[in-house]
Amino acid sequence: MIDNSIKKVVVLGSGALKIGQAGEFDYSGSQALKALKEEGIETILINPNIATVQTSEQVADKVYFLPVTAYFVEKVIQKEAPQGILLAFGGQTALNCGVDLYEAGILDKYNVKVLGTPVQAIMDTEDREFFNAKLAEINVKTIKSHAVETVEAAKEAAKELGYPVIVRAAYALGGLGSGFCNNEEELVTLCESSFSFSPQVLVEKSLKGWKEIEYEVMRDRYDNCIAICNMENFDPLGIHTGESIVVAPTQTLSAKECQFLHDLAIKMVRHIGIVGECNVQYAYDTDSMEYYVIEMNARLSRSSALASKATGFPIAFVAAKIGLGYGLFDIQNSVTKQTPAFFEPALDYVVAKIPRWDLSKFTGVSRKIGSSMKSVGEVMSLGRNFEEIIQKGLRMIGQGANGFVGNKEIKVDNIDEALHEPTDNRIFVISKAMQAGYTVDQIHDLTKIDKWFLNKLMGIVETYKEMTTYDNCEQMPLDLLKKAKVQGFSDVQVANALYKGMDTEMAEDIVRAFRKSKGIVPCVKQIDTLAADYPAATNYLYLTYGGNFHDVKYQHDKNSVIVLGSGAYRIGSSVEFDWCSVNALQTIRNQGYRGVMINYNPETVSTDYDMCDRLYFDELTFERVMDIHDLENPHGTVVSVGGQIPNNLALRLDQNRVNILGTKATSIDKAEDRHKFSSIVDALGIDQPKWKELTNFDEVDQFIEQVGFPVLVRPSYVLSGAAMNVCYNHEELRNFLGLAAEVSEKHPVVMSEFMQRCKEIEFDAVADGGEVIAYAISEHVEFAGVHSGDATIQFPPQKLYVETVRRIKKIAKKVAAALEITGPFNMQFLAKDNYIKVIECNLRASRSFPFVSKVLKINMIELATKAMLGLKPAAPRKSAFDLDYVGIKSSQFSFSRLQQADPVLGVDMHSTGEVGCLGDDFNEALLNSMLSVGYEIPKKNILISSGNSLQKADLLNACKLLHERGYKLYGTEGSAKYLNENGVPVERVIWPTEAQDPALAAQYKQAMDMLANKELDLVINIPKNFSHKELTNGYYVRRAAVDYNIPLITNARLATAFIRAFCAMSIDDIQIKSWDQY
Repeated sequence: MIDNSIKKVVVLGSGALKIGQAGEFDYSGSQALKALKEEGIETILINPNIATVQTSEQVADKVYFLPVTAYFVEKVIQKEAPQGILLAFGGQTALNCGVDLYEAGILDKYNVKVLGTPVQAIMDTEDREFFNAKLAEINVKTIKSHAVETVEAAKEAAKELGYPVIVRAAYALGGLGSGFCNNEEELVTLCESSFSFSPQVLVEKSLKGWKEIEYEVMRDRYDNCIAICNMENFDPLGIHTGESIVVAPTQTLSAKECQFLHDLAIKMVRHIGIVGECNVQYAYDTDSMEYYVIEMNARLSRSSALASKATGFPIAFVAAKIGLGYGLFDIQNSVTKQTPAFFEPALDYVVAKIPRWDLSKFTGVSRKIGSSMKSVGEVMSLGRNFEEIIQKGLRMIGQGANGFVGNKEIKVDNIDEALHEPTDNRIFVISKAMQAGYTVDQIHDLTKIDKWFLNKLMGIVETYKEMTTYDNCEQMPLDLLKKAKVQGFSDVQVANALYKGMDTEMAEDIVRAFRKSKGIVPCVKQIDTLAADYPAATNYLYLTYGGNFHDVKYQHDKNSVIVLGSGAYRIGSSVEFDWCSVNALQTIRNQGYRGVMINYNPETVSTDYDMCDRLYFDELTFERVMDIHDLENPHGTVVSVGGQIPNNLALRLDQNRVNILGTKATSIDKAEDRHKFSSIVDALGIDQPKWKELTNFDEVDQFIEQVGFPVLVRPSYVLSGAAMNVCYNHEELRNFLGLAAEVSEKHPVVMSEFMQRCKEIEFDAVADGGEVIAYAISEHVEFAGVHSGDATIQFPPQKLYVETVRRIKKIAKKVAAALEITGPFNMQFLAKDNYIKVIECNLRASRSFPFVSKVLKINMIELATKAMLGLKPAAPRKSAFDLDYVGIKSSQFSFSRLQQADPVLGVDMHSTGEVGCLGDDFNEALLNSMLSVGYEIPKKNILISSGNSLQKADLLNACKLLHERGYKLYGTEGSAKYLNENGVPVERVIWPTEAQDPALAAQYKQAMDMLANKELDLVINIPKNFSHKELTNGYYVRRAAVDYNIPLITNARLATAFIRAFCAMSIDDIQIKSWDQY
């Protein structure tokens, strides 16, 4: 029954990573492409996200870095003439695009077949009322919901159902535009925002406090159907699955209950006619055994990446094959290599998924979590019991926790409230409550979390309390140490309990040595999909203290190389490091070594079992890396391709005789330590911005007299680079540093001069033995002051002087020689007029490595890995200055999900993802990448409020251009006055504070009203400076633009470039060229 007419297939990717749609779609897309390739089908991928593994060479036959919208997909279909299209592998972006293509008749017009679930079935699961009616046919209970198109109708529906209700936008990803309302006032506010994202809004009765259970189901066209995995949320209903801790398999339901929900899921999937993968979510109440179906997703979701990694059943791969017409019994299970895929996996271990938030990076953001998703990444931990996986998982999220207990105290004003109203640190509030004497029953009443989980957590607290009664390892009974290790305690936690007040690293070393001397070491277990009924053939491994023997034989032939991965995705470290890890592993394996990966992020391609010879799905802590190192006894370890986490481990690993490949650990330390790096730069006679470490206010004042305002301030006691700030005067500085008590010998503050209106330049390179063998210089569109992860980057640079480029190369060569670099490194420079200053240097791959590698078509990670393996690779011949095309990297922001955050860019990073697009010139590339991150070319009305006098002047020519092109311009007071005086007609609108003056309100339109009524197509709002409290007026306008889904630009240089681009060419002028045509 295989469809042989299909020779060429278009696959839609998910575009830039954003909240609710992250790296898991790189993983599922790569799997689908692998499956099609195996069948000899030609693949065409459309995905503007240049940092992903799926957009690399040898994955798809052709890649188009274009926006995933109906307009561009139609153009590609026209040009490529494919027979089929896959819609389920690019998240909601691809699904919505597929629905648009289907409804516009484009698929029929070009005779393109949808492989897998038919579009009508997708629409059935997305359209609420239809979905409920369809399931009522087979007597399945769904939540009663009213689909409404107006705010009035919503009020009526809520009255009928009775408060509290939940409101959600149809066709939205990760619960965008949804929330709980306890009264009519809350309902109106939320509905106004929801209607900006969707024409239809659903009002439903709230089931807050019930259990949420999920099933992943597979069905083929012959009606064979299996459930792959069931999972339960640790948090009760009311918190989006993406925000909750998830445990698989379900722990708190009886076998009978599981079987009941399992059969029900299969019945529904058959009835709706899903072909491929589907995910079913239930609300379940254990007391009454009542259930409701919350929703079905007819696409690969976040949970399916988790289910694939948790069971070793490659869901996306199998779903792609089913789409081609295979049955489940035809496809081999790729893990056991013996059984067909028509077997339900069984697990002899438990899995926990824990989300990671980065809310502290945003000014004014609400920290409450609920039915709309805010987390930026997730981790997955494996073990033999719940206590072990929860403690491992809390260490993995990388936010400073050592586990469930034994952490720094968190400040909580009101424990009861913090338990009842969940925030991003609720799990630590539970820990605090237990240590403060709350009982399991009290916590259950406040949180509605199942008592089974709470009892297990209480067990962890009791073990910790017992350990604190001893003062060293010898005193403590060995059984207690063993029990602690089985419960997932790390050496650091044991050390904190015993050696109170001692330096943590020293204490950890004592515990580690003692534990090893007593033979308490972890064993390595293999994930096999059928709980050891059939032997697993792949090396998909985790370490645990809940076993007695290893599942793996070790050769000890010094022929393996360990690569440390990048951990949880977060703001500042995302899919680009996964690309680096995967490319390093491929190079290592091609050179005849065994490639060993350590990583614990279920969204990634690097944790796919066929990417390496051995995959340890485990922690990247010093303790665990050493455990694995002792077992593997490798040729060497690579720490420079996984971002900051492995980089931070380098020095300690080196002190423990781990052979670090490439640049020496002492050199890495010299670049990381500000004092050491500065003195090296000074010694080489290279310029850098003036900076100083200050310990009291007198020193602060002296430094300011020397350099003047503005200054960049970073408190050294804040981890994660958050809390950097630019201060423009004494008052701001005093406020920012807070109480004088915070600045002291123990907590110094680093201050540096903040250079205004400078160009920022990135230098990505590979060196071998201190000699640079390949480099890429790229330039930011924005002036310095916008974090390099948020900036729009052009490569090759378009506006740099030849002299500047020559000097930068010279400086980089000096630094590479001084630090004896072997492998990847990255430097950032400031350039103004004719001087160049060095801001920082990282002796690892940077975020922009995949971008420059793909634009240049030279794989810099492959070169770097060869250099680190000592193979002395030859320097590539071609240079970026010979390229006759341009690449632009644009950032994707997810402000619409972060309620109340100010959507303004500054020295801290805020973007959650990025795209990279190509074009024959700067305008074409910029337009491509801006459209890819969700901007639209404005039709008519544009609102401008343009900052200080210099920024007003920057924008003047662009505004003239807009006027000539027939756009209608609106401006706030200062901007309207300035533009009108300079010959650009602008109609004045009034700020929120001016609207209170009746005389003004009678005369002019209000900015907020125009936003609420969707009268504007683009808002350009340039804050005067980077200070925190720049007039609330600006904040209200920026926030409203985001809440009403109107494109917003807050940077004058970027606004000018975008305006010039869309005035110079229209969307029809963009060429449809694949990567290989450049």
